[in-house]
Amino acid sequence: MSAHKSLSESNATIAIPGHLGFWRKLLAFSGPGYLVAVGYMDPGNWATDLAGGSKFGYSLLSVILISNLMAILLQSLCARLGIATGRDLAQACRDHYSNPVSILLWIVCEIAITACDLAEVIGSAIALNLLFHIPLVYGVVLTGLDVVLVMYLTHRSFRHLEAVVVSLILLIGGCFLVQMILAQPPIRALMAGFIPTTEILKNPEMLYIAIGILGATVMPHNLYLHSSIVQTRKYEHTSEGRREAIRFATIDSTVALMSALFINAAILIVAAAAFHSRGAVVDEIGKAHELLAPMLGTTVAGVLFAVALLASGQNSTLTGTLAGQIVMEGFLEIRLRPWLRRLITRAVAIVPAVIVAALQGEQGTAKLLVLSQVILSLQLPFAVVPLILFTGDKRKMGEFVSPAWVKALAWTTAVIIIALNVRLLYDVATAKS
Repeated sequence: MSAHKSLSESNATIAIPGHLGFWRKLLAFSGPGYLVAVGYMDPGNWATDLAGGSKFGYSLLSVILISNLMAILLQSLCARLGIATGRDLAQACRDHYSNPVSILLWIVCEIAITACDLAEVIGSAIALNLLFHIPLVYGVVLTGLDVVLVMYLTHRSFRHLEAVVVSLILLIGGCFLVQMILAQPPIRALMAGFIPTTEILKNPEMLYIAIGILGATVMPHNLYLHSSIVQTRKYEHTSEGRREAIRFATIDSTVALMSALFINAAILIVAAAAFHSRGAVVDEIGKAHELLAPMLGTTVAGVLFAVALLASGQNSTLTGTLAGQIVMEGFLEIRLRPWLRRLITRAVAIVPAVIVAALQGEQGTAKLLVLSQVILSLQLPFAVVPLILFTGDKRKMGEFVSPAWVKALAWTTAVIIIALNVRLLYDVATAKS
């Protein structure tokens, strides 16, 4: 086992005074959950939510709700693993598996991060194009500047990075709250959308988008990220101290992920109210921006949409860059200078995004965004299964091993994810044959 600490430059840098009361201590622990939550409201979510809302109305709200509950469960396991063992998920995999298996898991995770970053970079570039008419290729390159911001913020304090992320989440939520008020969705139909129906499984197109929503909501690299950044808190490394840290970290991530639920649901609701109700199928973010103003009767709607998209893309690239760093260090034990490590991680996403933007422009970007989320969903079992195995292993976790009911829910979640992926692959294969 390596002695290296996860995200060593930020590990245990935020002190948690023991004399604080419940609410002040909760505030001190709050932050990592929001860094995780931004990955659940990135431009990939926008593509799938817009497609789902404009094509099928409010029906897929149930998928967003179920996906969010799965995310809450899995992220709580990440917090448990990181705090109880002092290892992030990538390090735990390297400790447990042989080198070939660890390298395979690393490659799979890098594919997932690249797919995610591709969506975020393209989403940010589209937002810059909508707001300032900057060509997509130039917009993609500009998104690379986030690496400078990450370097600056983490050099000063991890708390500064958390503050920026929370501020952007509030901006995104505020923009969509106004858009929901303007869209005036029918409350009865909206609430009915949270009840699952068998049509989702019977309709291949609906299932494809549903799995895209699942992939966009429960993100593989977020599992690695969360298991690391919960260790930025300097809690007592005693049985009582770790138990308290797990409790507060779970509250933090649960509350944060509820904000992601609101934003994802709001995107789909706005799409259903503005587009589906008028028979308009919107499968491009740019097209959604173009149609929002005339359909909702104000140009403010389009501006808020683009501002929220830009905030979402930049927020997600910040945390995606950190996740890439954690995965590279954990699986490969490669110790590079933070600025170089983050530059490499960023380049992996920007290079293919520039190529796609140059060759396809606005055409096909929506399909690419949805496809990227389906790829994320296909990678999920490779992160979820080890996470459940490790947190359910008393030899690794000791007294903090997951209770039987948590393990049962976690394995049920894993089975659902794998079953949906098998169904998706079958539909794709039979469609081509």
